[in-house]
Amino acid sequence: MTSTEPRRWTVHALMLCCAFLVSTSFTVGKAIAADLDPAYITFLRFLMAVLLFLPIVYRQQGLKIPPVRSLLGYSLISGTLVGFFYLMFLSLRYTTALHTGVIYTLVPSISGLYSAIILREHLGITRIAAIFPAMFGATWVVFKGHPLDILTLHLNQGDLIFLGGCLIMALYTPLIRLFHKGETMAVMTFWILVCGCGWLLLLTGHNILTFPWQNISVKVLLGIAYLAIFTTIITFFINQWATLYLGPTRVMAYSYLYPPLIAGIDWSLGHGLPSAQTMLGILFIVPAMFILQKGNVTYKETTHRGDE
Repeated sequence: MTSTEPRRWTVHALMLCCAFLVSTSFTVGKAIAADLDPAYITFLRFLMAVLLFLPIVYRQQGLKIPPVRSLLGYSLISGTLVGFFYLMFLSLRYTTALHTGVIYTLVPSISGLYSAIILREHLGITRIAAIFPAMFGATWVVFKGHPLDILTLHLNQGDLIFLGGCLIMALYTPLIRLFHKGETMAVMTFWILVCGCGWLLLLTGHNILTFPWQNISVKVLLGIAYLAIFTTIITFFINQWATLYLGPTRVMAYSYLYPPLIAGIDWSLGHGLPSAQTMLGILFIVPAMFILQKGNVTYKETTHRGDE
C-alpha cells in the first residue's frame, strides 16, 4: 500500500455506509410509492440528479453534446434504469421493502450471466460460488421458508413486478462496459440520467405539462430529494472511488447486505423484525458477500484479468 492509498478498512467502512444508504431507498420508496405515479417519482428523481451532476460535469468538460453513437448507448443504458425504478416503485405498492431488497440480491448473479453472454466475460469461481447461497436465500425469504414452492411460481404481484425490474436492471453493468468509451463516469452518468428524463417524458407524454405538481405532498418531495441526493449522487461517488481499490466485483458484493440492513431499518422504525424463518433466509444470503471479498485484487489489476 503506497502513502497515497487509503487504508483498506476505510474503503470497506465507506462501502458499508453506501450499502446502508442504498438499503434505505427501499424503505423510503415504500413510504412514497402509493402517493404518486411511479413515472413521476422516477422523473423527479432523475431530474434532481441531473441538476446535481450538472456543475460537476460542466467543470470536468463543459456541456458538449456527445456523438450520436454515444447518445444511443446512453439511451439504452438509461432504459434499464427507467424500467427498473418505475417497476420498483410500482411493486412497492404491493410488496414489502424487505422482499424487494432480497429479490435485488439476484441482480449481481443475473448481471454476471448477461456479461458472459454479451461480453463473453468469464464468471470466475468466486462469482459462481456466490450465486448459490444468494439465490437460495432469496427464494427462501420470498417463498416464506418453502423454496420448493418456486415450482408453482406462487409469487405475489409486487414480487413478480420487481423481479421483472431486476431482470432489466441486471443489463445495466454489461451495457456500461459495452458502451463506455473512455469518458469519466460522472460525465457518462450525467448523460444517462438526461436520456432517462427523455424516456420518462415520452412515458408521461403531454400529462407532464398538465400534472398538478403543486399538489405533491412535502413528504413525497423530501423522499424524492433524499433518493436523488443520498442514494444516487453520494452512493455513485462512493462506488466509483471504492472500485479503484476493491475492484467492481467486491463493490458489487455489498448488495448482499441489503436484506439484513433493510430488516434493521424497518425494525428501528417500529415495524418489528421479520419472522425467524425469514431471518434464516437472510442469513443464507450474507455469505455470498464474503465469498466475493476473497482475494486482494485492485481495479487496475482487474482491467487486465477480467475481474477474476
